[in-house]
Amino acid sequence: MLRFQAACALMLAGALALGGCKLVKTEDEQRQAAAGAFNPDKLVADTWDSKIVPYLEQRAGVFQVVSTLAVRDLDAAAQKYGNKEKQGNAPWTFAAKIDGVIVAQETKSRAAYVDVDVDGDGKADVRVSIGPAIRGTALRDSLEFVNFNEFKNQIEWAQYGKSFNTHVNGTLLEKLPRDGLTGKTIKATGAYPLPTKGQLPQFVPATITIGG
Repeated sequence: MLRFQAACALMLAGALALGGCKLVKTEDEQRQAAAGAFNPDKLVADTWDSKIVPYLEQRAGVFQVVSTLAVRDLDAAAQKYGNKEKQGNAPWTFAAKIDGVIVAQETKSRAAYVDVDVDGDGKADVRVSIGPAIRGTALRDSLEFVNFNEFKNQIEWAQYGKSFNTHVNGTLLEKLPRDGLTGKTIKATGAYPLPTKGQLPQFVPATITIGG
């Protein structure tokens, strides 16, 4: 009987000890978990030069052509230059190239921009974001080779879209001059969502050159 009680006590002590234990991942397991974690910034950076910019360069039309066609025949413009998610009510987003003159600038706010005349009449035809804050997800939304269903949920999809803006700001936009931009020439390739009637298209560049 004493032996039985002693055995029971040992078993109980062992169970309690196990209950208080905390399993700790090995360094290898931690590295593997980190490697498999969702990293939208890396996803964008790894495909920026090899896939994203080449796609936009190939897909983009001259802004005047794209915008005029979108007004006259949205389906034709969408088929040639546009993209949008199959689900939901997202607007068409168009890939375009801009070549014009800056006629106005707003560089005091974080969501800085320049207004650009592309047809020589002295009036703004498109508004180009120059960061650091960029509204919307036009660059992500212009790409046919990515879609929402490849992501775990809406949060990851939104983070991925934000990473495009973070990348373009860090690699291009933060290096741009901020003073005396009005009157300078600008060339850019990027994307913009179909604007509300009467509003300037909000263009996000993937490549940009100001002056020279």
